[in-house]
Amino acid sequence: MGFTPLIIIAVVILFASIKVLNEYERGVTLTFGRFTGVKGPGLIILIPGVQQMFRISTRVVVMDVPPQDIITRDNISVKVNAVVYFRVVNPQSAVLNVENFMYATSQLAQTTLRSVLGQQELDDLLAQRDKINQNLQQILDQHTEPWGIKVSSVEVKNVDLPQEMQRAIARQAEAERERRAKIIHAEGEFQASQKLADAAKIIGSEPAAIQLRYLQTLTEVATERNSTTIFPIPIDMISQFLKKSQN
Repeated sequence: MGFTPLIIIAVVILFASIKVLNEYERGVTLTFGRFTGVKGPGLIILIPGVQQMFRISTRVVVMDVPPQDIITRDNISVKVNAVVYFRVVNPQSAVLNVENFMYATSQLAQTTLRSVLGQQELDDLLAQRDKINQNLQQILDQHTEPWGIKVSSVEVKNVDLPQEMQRAIARQAEAERERRAKIIHAEGEFQASQKLADAAKIIGSEPAAIQLRYLQTLTEVATERNSTTIFPIPIDMISQFLKKSQN
């Protein structure tokens, strides 16, 4: 009976010493406060009171960056939020080099988002989204490398504009569409005038062509249901009067 408490204590210590790490987890082990290695995955045995282990997940983390108030280079106030994809590639650095790598990465992402987008104009922010995302990813990856973190992607999710700026952009887009419509209409008139000039040259070189065109016009008018009566005058008769007037 005297060995019963000892057995119970041994069982409790044994269960406290056994740790199980999943396939995507790693354990950073400290022995008397000193780093002694990275263990896992699988069954891990620790010495209670002597060794301490920090669980680190190596899966991809999706971090939502809260909306940030940003003033662009052309002095326009916008709200921008983003999402950051990263994972821990070096658990030792993630534990030993930074106090809380999740909080540190979140704060760095917010400050970098404000800094980078504040150097962009509004048109670039709306049109060159891929280039800005790549620039953000490179900056974050460079700063988080000492923490054992690999930033794989950064995506700007939404850009909220003030109502006044939305109306101004709508008016600008409408004016641009009107400008394009006027240019297209002018180009059509120019091309039509060129074709008419070519047709006039052909008709002028052939005297019978104008009479055939005249008869074709009469045929088109006659097909319509109207009360207009047209008396065609031969072109030859008109040409005789023209010749006399010229003489």
